[in-house]
Amino acid sequence: MNKFPKSFLWGASTSAYQIEGSIKQGGKVESIMDTFDERQSYPKGITGFKTASNHYKHWKEDIALMAEMGFKSYRFSISWPRIIKNVKGDVNLEGIKFYNDLIDELLKNKIEPIVTMFHFDTPNFIEEVGGLDSSNFGKLFESYSKVLFENYGSKVKYWLTINELNMFALVGQTIGVISENSKATKWQIMHNLNVAQARAIKLCKQMLPNAKIGPAPNIATVYSASSKPQDYTAKLNFDQLRNWIYLDIVCRGDYSEWFKNFLKATNEELFITPEEVELLKTAKPDFIAFNYYSTLTVEHATVAEYEKSLKTPADQQSGLVIPGVGKTVKNPNLEKTQFGWEIDSIGLKNTLKEIYDRYQLPMMITENGIGARDVLTDDNKIHDDYRIEYYQKHIIAMSDALKDGVDLIGYTPWSAIDLVSTHEGIGKRYGFVYVNRDEFDEKDMKRIRKDSFYWYKDVIKTNGKKI
Repeated sequence: MNKFPKSFLWGASTSAYQIEGSIKQGGKVESIMDTFDERQSYPKGITGFKTASNHYKHWKEDIALMAEMGFKSYRFSISWPRIIKNVKGDVNLEGIKFYNDLIDELLKNKIEPIVTMFHFDTPNFIEEVGGLDSSNFGKLFESYSKVLFENYGSKVKYWLTINELNMFALVGQTIGVISENSKATKWQIMHNLNVAQARAIKLCKQMLPNAKIGPAPNIATVYSASSKPQDYTAKLNFDQLRNWIYLDIVCRGDYSEWFKNFLKATNEELFITPEEVELLKTAKPDFIAFNYYSTLTVEHATVAEYEKSLKTPADQQSGLVIPGVGKTVKNPNLEKTQFGWEIDSIGLKNTLKEIYDRYQLPMMITENGIGARDVLTDDNKIHDDYRIEYYQKHIIAMSDALKDGVDLIGYTPWSAIDLVSTHEGIGKRYGFVYVNRDEFDEKDMKRIRKDSFYWYKDVIKTNGKKI
């Protein structure tokens, strides 16, 4: 094992809409995720986010558990609709206080707050100005960013702009982040989000010169399914549409020539103003945060295969088919989780090396984890050896990447405590802490330490030496 830096930010992650609940308390207004479970496309028998893990009422207890584990950092999101009340930008003081109290409690316990500014829960009032389809989105996001920087800038050193911006484009409808009223192309929505991100980065550097800010896409190494040249071409093209266009624009200030030619070939057009062109050239990040769960394996796909795929929804890790580019296929060399996601710890090392070789910026892994149907025993224990084994292998991969020269500054796996997984409910558990509730029986919400809780505590205490 290569040594981790003394300043390494061990911790874990959550997101507001998946953990807080209390969607009508504390002055919060409605977001697109509050009623996601009411859509026809949402799986039956799966809970939504109205109560979630009730973190809004249990936050102090939850932070105490993080402190007990020895967290050096906690990556969480601030809920935009809990901070801003309407399209005019009126501020909800109850929301401001909630996150002020939370951040103060983290700092009191020597836990570095890492704040995601926008994690999928778009306020419904955005629809009044055209939603994500409109260039107005970026202006409203900048105004919201200003409120965050004014209220928390003296306390928060690390800022993440938009969680998994690439997933808005790739699987936005499936994960519920795109309005059913949306008319814009997925690439125009992606561009509008990129502009919003650039506005936030530029404003952060003006207002908080000592802070650090970066993007937080979902990035994964792509393998070719075979040595066939057309499959390797699919791999290279998938690299672009799955990974690099979202980091090229923020790190290099422009879309790649391949992507521009791809848009022409598919008769799509991005509406970009001269002002946006200049903004994107100048708003550069201080580091790259990214979420990693597994790699992708791809092969060439015909138009007929693409049309067939429209009947089978994709998610962040599987089922993607892009006409003229390729399709994801199962990798027979990889184990699977209970939910069918492939496990590839070596792929994490590969992903780290690819990103660092391309951009030469410090990196932070802001999500990584295994969703499972954890079982609560009669004596109130959760024996999640599979989670410990998963993390052991991924931490070794991180160590190997450090040995190869990658500048890795933090690791905040998903998730700190159990939360509601998007379209897979509370039954798909990720946390180090069990939350005692089922899909529709909220029980007592008691927090119970899993075996992985005690294991991760030792990992942090020994700075990764004991795994």
